[in-house]
Amino acid sequence: MKHKTFIAASIAALLCAGKTAAEETVFIGILNDTTGPTAQVGREFADAKTDAIDWINAHGGVNGKKIEADTVDYAYKAPAAIAAYKKWMSAARKPVAIYGYGTADTEALTGFITADKVVYLSHSFSALLTDPTGASKRVEKPTPYNFFHGPSYSDACRANVQHFNTQWKIQGKPAKPKFVYMHDNHPYPNAPKEACLAYAAELGFEVLPAIQYSMRPGDFKAQCLTLKESGADMAYLANSGDSNVSLLKSCATVGVGAKLYSNVWGYSEIVMAAAGASAPAVIAPFHVTPWGMTNAPGAATLAEMSGGKPRTPYYIAAVCTVFYLKEAMEWADKNGGLNGDNIRKGFYQKRNWVPKGFEGVCAPATWTATDHRSVDKVTLWESLFKNGKPAWKRVADIPMPREAKWFAR
Repeated sequence: MKHKTFIAASIAALLCAGKTAAEETVFIGILNDTTGPTAQVGREFADAKTDAIDWINAHGGVNGKKIEADTVDYAYKAPAAIAAYKKWMSAARKPVAIYGYGTADTEALTGFITADKVVYLSHSFSALLTDPTGASKRVEKPTPYNFFHGPSYSDACRANVQHFNTQWKIQGKPAKPKFVYMHDNHPYPNAPKEACLAYAAELGFEVLPAIQYSMRPGDFKAQCLTLKESGADMAYLANSGDSNVSLLKSCATVGVGAKLYSNVWGYSEIVMAAAGASAPAVIAPFHVTPWGMTNAPGAATLAEMSGGKPRTPYYIAAVCTVFYLKEAMEWADKNGGLNGDNIRKGFYQKRNWVPKGFEGVCAPATWTATDHRSVDKVTLWESLFKNGKPAWKRVADIPMPREAKWFAR
């Protein structure tokens, strides 16, 4: 009998120890695209998430709890993302937060996310994800558990248009500037189209017919010839980096005259290097400071995390997002426990907030329970080559106030 009692007690102790071990880690889900059409961007995101989590775990975790992540390469296929989400949420141990990915999959999951009350970070900066209560009357479903760090795609495109318009006026050109929107027919590049075209028209641009090019790399000489023949003065590239490499190479061969602007995930040092110094210069909106462009304390933290290896704004953006989540989870852990509701509230605790250790790198953010637009300024950087290597020049800081007319649009 004593022997049986000892075995039972041992089993109970092991079960208890297993439960304690599980409780002492923080479980999150992660979606990446490392093999699909946005893999150039996705591989940088994936490296950043791994490096950031490893760094956090090596420096005290989340109030002493290490982060445990289950990572899925969904190859930019929305059904695969939905399947991964359902698997996570049907398991005995559910993630307390998910770091998702693209626009199509994130928007498809908003109803599930709200019902399950799980905080969901994303690389999608769709304006439709910024209305947590439905007050804008522009969203089908409120998104109280969706967060992203950075200007919405719409705000970033508006900032680009505003910058070009200002430069046009400074140069004293009398005619209306001509604007063309270039994109694939996909939820991600389509997300800011309506808002951006409306703003361009409001500022007095002549809005030309959009030019379509694939999210997958290809020969885009025909599109570049169309761009050249249109007489456009400004073109907005709404696709991601992989696609834009092909476009820039093709446009370099035909001598496009339009000034090119990109969305946040459309341009990086990788794109510059691949497209070559002969490709047209591009202006891109970033909510992080590119590598080597600041001596602020955050640059040292970033260098330590990456092992001193220079990284793109894509990588830096993902690191910032992980650390915003970390600090929101730390607050939740001390204020009722690690669950979706408390983590969500953790994002509302600070104003003009930069994660500790990342000063000068991550743009200050403010989320509120009624407005998930996180930043109110868009910084524009222009690509250049310095000593034969890709580099950046900061060209403008464009205020983008949280106006009601632009809410969730």
